[in-house]
Amino acid sequence: MSRKTLLLKVVLPFIILACGAAGMALLVMSRQPPAREISEIPGVLVEFMPVARADHQVRILATGTVQPRHEVVITPQVSGQVVEIDTQLVPGGLVAEGQRLLAVEDVDYRLGVERAQAALVRAELDLQMVEGQARVARAEWLRLDLPGEEEPSPLVLFEPQLASARAGVASARAQLEQARLDLERTRLSAPFNALIRSAPVERGQYVRAGNPVATLIGTDRAEIIVPLPLDELARIQVPRAGGRQAGAPVEIRLSLGERHFTWQGRVIRSLGEVDARGRMARVVVAVDDPYNLKGSWPDSHPALEMGLFVQVDLQGETLEQVVSIPRSALREGDQVWLLTADERLHIRPVEVLRREQQTLIIGAGLEGGERLVLTHLMGAAEGMKLRPRDAREEQP
Repeated sequence: MSRKTLLLKVVLPFIILACGAAGMALLVMSRQPPAREISEIPGVLVEFMPVARADHQVRILATGTVQPRHEVVITPQVSGQVVEIDTQLVPGGLVAEGQRLLAVEDVDYRLGVERAQAALVRAELDLQMVEGQARVARAEWLRLDLPGEEEPSPLVLFEPQLASARAGVASARAQLEQARLDLERTRLSAPFNALIRSAPVERGQYVRAGNPVATLIGTDRAEIIVPLPLDELARIQVPRAGGRQAGAPVEIRLSLGERHFTWQGRVIRSLGEVDARGRMARVVVAVDDPYNLKGSWPDSHPALEMGLFVQVDLQGETLEQVVSIPRSALREGDQVWLLTADERLHIRPVEVLRREQQTLIIGAGLEGGERLVLTHLMGAAEGMKLRPRDAREEQP
């Protein structure tokens, strides 16, 4: 191998590396630094709702059990064998006011009336005889023309006999009235429109005076006893004794599976006492025609039967110019989050006037037109950057 060839094989690689290093150094020295880009933080995405002040109708949700307005135990006032009984005198039967329920054998009582009539005739005849004797005695006394003007002895004029005869007539008349009354009492009738709750009596059974034969509950009106906290009681209208103002309107709700039914009622009175254990007051809600016998409700409605556990929605007072917000929008310490004009978070305390099932009623602390943040934020701080989205946009 020649000297020239050897020199090329050894020196040439070093020349190439040196040229590459020089070119790299030239490129590094001639490059331009990249321009800095400042990225803007868009803020946390939150939903908001506009604040609006308006009058709010207070609605109080409670529960209660349906019970009859009228309930009576039918008890005969005379004894005897049952000879007649109405077909509706069975549990669940419906009877109208004045409808005859049963009749007791009346033969003995009709005979009693006849005996009393005969006794009255005898007493009147006795009175007439004594009156005649008294007239004769006075005439004879006057005919004697005794000196002096003193009145004769009452015994001479038959005055005690007259008093006794008149008392006998009065007693006979009273006995006749009593016999007629007993005869009328052999027929038992419904005192009001009613449903038969129980009727432990059958035809041919001997009933005694004072022993119950049936229990009736009224069908014209039902009542619901509703317990309420004392502060809620102050928000509804309860009629006072002798007052003319109507009680608060009430909506009664019943759910049967997937079907829901409502009735309209009204507060009619308070029981006037507070439960010592629960510190709850109790008001009475009245519902007319609970069995829909008068067609007061749609035909699809079931009967508002006694013993049903129902929900009641009582209409209370009107709060003027308040703000209604979702319960979830209230933060710890009775504070709310607001979205400012420059889209930042502002934390503000508010005055909660009332807490309802789904909403809160705010008195002070919010003004109309402000934006209330609904989204929950972790580590929320005053002035946090936000990215708003109107919650109403999701509604169809």
